[in-house]
Amino acid sequence: MTTAGYSKIFNDPVYGFITVSDPLHQQIINHPWFQRLRRITQGGLSHLVYPGAHHTRFHHALGAMHLMEQALLVIQRKGTAISPDEMQAGMAAVLLHDVGHGPFSHTLEGVLIPGVHHETLTVEIMQKLNAEFNGALTLAIQMFLGTHPRPFFNQLIASQLDVDRLDYLRRDSFYTGVAEGVIGSERIIKMMVVAQDELLVEEKGIYSVEKFLIARRLMYWQVYLHKTVLGAEALMHQIFRRARQLAANQVDLFGTPALIRVLNFNEHSGLEVDLIQAFAHLDDYDAMAAIKVWSSHPDRVLSQLCSRLLNRQLLKVRIQSEPLSQSLVETAIATVSAHFSCSLDEAGFFVSQGSVSNQTYDAEKGPIRFFMKSGEIRDFFSASDNLSVENALNKVRKHFVCYPKEVQIA
Repeated sequence: MTTAGYSKIFNDPVYGFITVSDPLHQQIINHPWFQRLRRITQGGLSHLVYPGAHHTRFHHALGAMHLMEQALLVIQRKGTAISPDEMQAGMAAVLLHDVGHGPFSHTLEGVLIPGVHHETLTVEIMQKLNAEFNGALTLAIQMFLGTHPRPFFNQLIASQLDVDRLDYLRRDSFYTGVAEGVIGSERIIKMMVVAQDELLVEEKGIYSVEKFLIARRLMYWQVYLHKTVLGAEALMHQIFRRARQLAANQVDLFGTPALIRVLNFNEHSGLEVDLIQAFAHLDDYDAMAAIKVWSSHPDRVLSQLCSRLLNRQLLKVRIQSEPLSQSLVETAIATVSAHFSCSLDEAGFFVSQGSVSNQTYDAEKGPIRFFMKSGEIRDFFSASDNLSVENALNKVRKHFVCYPKEVQIA
């Protein structure tokens, strides 16, 4: 246990010194399940395009907690009462908001444990930590889930303008070197205000919010949904799809105990206690150690996939606005089958298809509203004079297919 009165200081490259004084926050940070975030890359496989992007979920969680503290202090100074317990819980909720991420963050989400979102795993882990901490996280969990009676706490944790997004855009821009992601997070936080327990932004913060929305859209196309990143992620998906198939057929596979337990996940059994325990020990190191060993596995499909990822011999990505024809995908699989002299089923592991989408303003995440000088509260589109409703709400979808570069497909 951390003693009261002790402060821990982290030297963050984005914000400078971050001081952690609260004993509960220190207890969370010192816990093995949180320390695991040091071994989970924030940007998934984006470092294969942007070599500097090796920062971790640990970096991001601390940064988001720091911004949460700054936001709550600003809101408090503007007259909104926030108790010490609420301050502690709000910061704890943000500190733990990504504790349910698995290896390489979003890259393997829904792949290692099919059909399960990282937020579901976050809640499971938070509840187990809460039992271990004798209920100290109860209020933080309520804020995270949005069941706390003061909704602005949840808006700061999970909305279109939350501290999670404010941190990862600025941090990912810093580490990738992509200048389009630079945002004025400090100014946006200074402009935050609460009215009737709803998070609002003062009128003079409109342009900063507009830039934030545009920066996020650009970062998605330029970093998170970069076509080479999509190709690398598709390759990793297929690696673990094949590994799961082999595990189901009782084929011997190298893996840490945590990884083997997750590979043997049975959807009909649900999120069993030992599965959550195993997942809470899983990180990038487990995944990459297995991929290195599997690159020499007797199964030709698994070994080829792993070797390609290790040596950055990535799949070619064809991306377009129109949906892909099924005949194109079938042709790609048949061509790969002929080229590598393998079955169509095996060739299917070297061909991936999918779609990605992006939009400037996501109404499903809740509205962004402004507190005008007149005292009126306006929604984003009635306050903004730069972004039209049609353009901001338009969801741009792109479709892609990935296949080995040495295969020629018309």
